[in-house]
Amino acid sequence: MRVMGVDPGLTRCGVGVVEGRTGRGLRLIDVVVIRTPHGDPLAQRLTALEAAMEELVERHRPEIIAVERVFSQHNLRTVMGTAQAGAVAVLAAGRRGIPLSLRTPSEIKAAVTGSGRADKAQVTAMVTRLLGLSAPVKPADAADALALAITEIWRGGAERRLREAMAGARR
Repeated sequence: MRVMGVDPGLTRCGVGVVEGRTGRGLRLIDVVVIRTPHGDPLAQRLTALEAAMEELVERHRPEIIAVERVFSQHNLRTVMGTAQAGAVAVLAAGRRGIPLSLRTPSEIKAAVTGSGRADKAQVTAMVTRLLGLSAPVKPADAADALALAITEIWRGGAERRLREAMAGARR
């Protein structure tokens, strides 16, 4: 199972691709952080994010795309940018008929660390360990994207949604 995890952000959007199956080893395929300049117009930033996301989806051909669900934040500008960046990933999945999963930050933290209240350092440490990496993944946006892909693989949702999509295509 190849899963692309997306930690959406308008300034920094983490994208991680992991292969694996529930109960089996995990393998890092790729991890990047797509960056857009804070001072650029919104339309230009979203266009750049879309171009990079489309290229990554074409290159890696994930079987499912998992996006971190926008959770309540106090800063309206931050939550709007996060939602807009997440929508770019949702569109990339929708254009290709790739199954989509939305997961909350606490669900992701609980899956990889055992605690829904884990901090970013704990998530990064577990992602490093689970993928057998020699050094921690940085920045946190990249580690969070990988944690999301791992969560989708482990929670079994990826396999279930893929079977449902294939069954729907046969009808």
